[in-house]
Amino acid sequence: MSIKKTLLSLLSLVFIISNGNTQNVNKRYEFNVQQAVEYANKNNVQVKNALLNIKAQIETNREITASALPTITGGIGAQHFPNVAVTTLPNFISPATYQVLVNEGVKDGNGNPIKMPGDFGFIQAQFGTKWAASAGVSLQQLLFDGQVFVGLQARKAAIDFQTSAAEVTEVAIKTNIYKIYYQLVASKTAIEILDANINRLEKLDFDIKALYKNGFAERIDIDKITVQLTNVKTEKAKAINTIAIGYLGLKTLIGMPANDTLVLTETLDYNKVKDEIPFDAPYKYEDRKDYQYLNYAKQLNAYNVKRYQLSYLPTIALGASYSKIAQRNQFDFLNKGDWFTSSSIGVNVSVPIFSGFAKDARVKKAKIELEQTSNQLDNLKINIDVSAEQARLKYNNAISVMVAQKKQYGSSRKSIWSNKKEI
Repeated sequence: MSIKKTLLSLLSLVFIISNGNTQNVNKRYEFNVQQAVEYANKNNVQVKNALLNIKAQIETNREITASALPTITGGIGAQHFPNVAVTTLPNFISPATYQVLVNEGVKDGNGNPIKMPGDFGFIQAQFGTKWAASAGVSLQQLLFDGQVFVGLQARKAAIDFQTSAAEVTEVAIKTNIYKIYYQLVASKTAIEILDANINRLEKLDFDIKALYKNGFAERIDIDKITVQLTNVKTEKAKAINTIAIGYLGLKTLIGMPANDTLVLTETLDYNKVKDEIPFDAPYKYEDRKDYQYLNYAKQLNAYNVKRYQLSYLPTIALGASYSKIAQRNQFDFLNKGDWFTSSSIGVNVSVPIFSGFAKDARVKKAKIELEQTSNQLDNLKINIDVSAEQARLKYNNAISVMVAQKKQYGSSRKSIWSNKKEI
């Protein structure tokens, strides 16, 4: 092997190895909360599938539209009959022959006039050829079908429904991201509080032991402080583990591999949290994505009722066909010979008469589902009001806790949460 080929092989091997190592390198991301949401919108499986549902509905709408368009079908075929079928018929040839003889007054060998026999029997005959071929085209056009008509009307509502479902998914993912993100951002405060308690207890432990050496404290006082210090250190270890689990949960939520590094760049300012969240602002149910979603579901249920009601009406379709037919005793259709034309145009009306009350059951079921959706909308309004009030109460309580912590751990800090956390 030449030196040039050897070098090329080594370079190729190095490229393959380096490429494989590059794919295994863990990535590092520094996200504020909005960047985390944008990452989730691209990588979260639920969001991606919700967006794919919209595309699937678009194709379903195309299928519904196709039901109202003409269908054109072409076909060509050939048949071979090794044994042409034999048909038994009354003997219609002999009567005609005898009638001529009778009319002409022909006599038999005895000199008697020929008479018409009473029974001529049957004859067997083959009708057809050993080969037959046909080529043609047919057209079907639906003129009226109540269910297809309603399906065409419901196409936009179906797209809006799937779009709203995707928006509901995105909002739910976004809400959870905000919750977990800011809990992790705020988690350093909990660690700082525990560290402060540990420092305080360690100093107290040192002081108690000094007093004990000088006879001013009991052994039980030292044991109490030791137990308290151990409990706080255990609580800190649990908190650190909980934070690590929280980061894994956030990575899973946004669709990030667990081995990648996630750095949270947001900080929370006390005054911003306290003053810039307008909890007293009025709201409308119609602005909620989940309310919009149920409204579209209600529209589709109404279309469903109408669809089943129109199934009582007749279905009308237009049909037309044009074909060429040839018959041969040998397979020579491409040679000389006649091809006979056959064509037809017709209208078919299908009238439903009785279906065992199945249509009535479908209509009633669709009406029940429509009523259920209306009930869900009413219940959602109640839940929205309750959620808004609960959020207001939790917010006020959290602000009270923040004020107390700010006083306890120093009012000179500009922020009670951390700058950057990395895991």
